[in-house]
Amino acid sequence: MVTKKLRILLFAAVMCALALGGVPRSSLASVEHALSKGQTVYVPVYSNIFNAPKEVPIHLANILTIRNTDIHNAIQVVSADYYDTKGALIRKYYQKPVTLAPLETTHIYLSERDQEGGFGANFVVRWRADKEVNLPIIECLMVGQGRAFISPGQVIKEDTK
Repeated sequence: MVTKKLRILLFAAVMCALALGGVPRSSLASVEHALSKGQTVYVPVYSNIFNAPKEVPIHLANILTIRNTDIHNAIQVVSADYYDTKGALIRKYYQKPVTLAPLETTHIYLSERDQEGGFGANFVVRWRADKEVNLPIIECLMVGQGRAFISPGQVIKEDTK
């Protein structure tokens, strides 16, 4: 039997996770589900965060994950480009498209020692499919010094071909 106090604590934990972005809104149940043949997705990356009140930087490892959520169809990751705080291209991670089978996941790992991107770094990921498929989940997991959080991708362009 769940006590009233435990229910309140669970509710507070879920609300905190939603407010802090710990649970991507795309993972919440929805009435509709979107399909696409391809997109360009912007993903924020936090190479470091600051420890208050002294503003001491905490360096974080970053893992960009691209998850094909379609049960029946493959997708192609066309590009995953890494940009710094000022918007300058640092690295291109795919020289040719990478095919992800149904439910397959790929990732790119950035060590906590990789500080080239800075506080406002980001990935721009392009993907495509031969026909309309379930949208992939594209997000970045930041981990370091007992902290972990997820930064969900944001669609910035829909492929209409």
